[in-house]
Amino acid sequence: MLDVSYPIARVQLDNGLAVLASHDPLAPGIAVNLWYAVGSADDPAEATGLAHLFEHLMFAGSAGVASGEHLALVESLGGSANATTSFDRTNYYETLPVHAFRLALWLEADRLGSLTLDQGNFDTQRSVVQEEKRQRFDNVPYGDQLALLLKLNFPSGHPYARPPIGSMAHLDAASLSQTRAFHQAWYRPDRASLVVVGPLADDEVFAQAERYLGRIPLPGGPGGTPAPVEPLPPHEGVPRLRVQRNVPSAAVHLCWRTPPLGHADEDAVALALDILAAGQACRLHRTLVRDKEAAEAVGVNDFGLARGTSLSCLVARPRAGHDLDELEEAMLDAVRDLGRDGPSAQELDRAQAAAEREWFSQLATIDTRADQLNEDLTLLGDPGRINRRIASLHAVTAEDVAHAAATWLDPSGRAVLDYETEVPA
Repeated sequence: MLDVSYPIARVQLDNGLAVLASHDPLAPGIAVNLWYAVGSADDPAEATGLAHLFEHLMFAGSAGVASGEHLALVESLGGSANATTSFDRTNYYETLPVHAFRLALWLEADRLGSLTLDQGNFDTQRSVVQEEKRQRFDNVPYGDQLALLLKLNFPSGHPYARPPIGSMAHLDAASLSQTRAFHQAWYRPDRASLVVVGPLADDEVFAQAERYLGRIPLPGGPGGTPAPVEPLPPHEGVPRLRVQRNVPSAAVHLCWRTPPLGHADEDAVALALDILAAGQACRLHRTLVRDKEAAEAVGVNDFGLARGTSLSCLVARPRAGHDLDELEEAMLDAVRDLGRDGPSAQELDRAQAAAEREWFSQLATIDTRADQLNEDLTLLGDPGRINRRIASLHAVTAEDVAHAAATWLDPSGRAVLDYETEVPA
């Protein structure tokens, strides 16, 4: 078993900003990764999409940087920059040559301390987000899949019941004053964490972080606080949603409420799902795709949510002459078998080896390593988890996997989303 031991040094600036440095003397550049502890789960119930809207607004200009200039400056030096929004966080990141480190910090500091929020850029970026929604969700096959899965598996009003993109009606109704209030509550030093991975010494990273970001004062008023979220129980009565859509293939999604990020059973559940439906050596590919030729493909989707409850799905698409009910029963049989008998030694070894390979592949680049460190820091308060991950995976036993399948993937606790193809008129 391979292992990693990435160095981790951490300070907290007087304004509340957490700064973490991970020294890598062989890195070809430097990764600057800034997370804000706000995601779509923190959107007001009547104003979904605000967190994602800020993914765009944060590039729309600040006191010293014109709209679009942030990306242009980074790219002019051979670097790259972008941002993403999820349920639990929003992150902004740059990967640059080492000599451009201070530029990256200055850019992040300028928009943190002096973001331009006027009616013009608000209207422009709202239109950009709405067009993104049309292109990625409203007018593509399976584009409503995420919204349907969330609606099926989380009760109305739950922070995870709505997609990060938000609703078109809420975006239409959003006001500049409401958006400014959201910004003041969440986009502030004490709701942010900076991770830097590269060849600079820790002291240099901390000194420059203090110089550029440490002097930004906290805005007036209290910061945003995530509402407490209690874990949800398993489903009862097998909730089912069957929709007809203009899609290339029918599909069945078996869904379970699974343990959140950092839970003691997280790895066992992940390995159980992989043994069932990840890769061409998994059980469902072997039985449904290769042997019975009943499915075109099988797969797994683990959302990795952090607050109380996560969501995991097994997915299959039938071949001609086979239907969704047939696939569902075969998938449930495989889940029951795994929960009763557990995996073979070969299956467990293969799943652990695949997870280990994927983990090391992610950590090989400094940008994804910085992002993983920030996830562990922001969502779990434990950046050292990165160095224990492989040991944790290999500590999972066959009995642990069987227990996870029988408990968290209990067929009686599932929900089902079926896509049917539309019948031509």
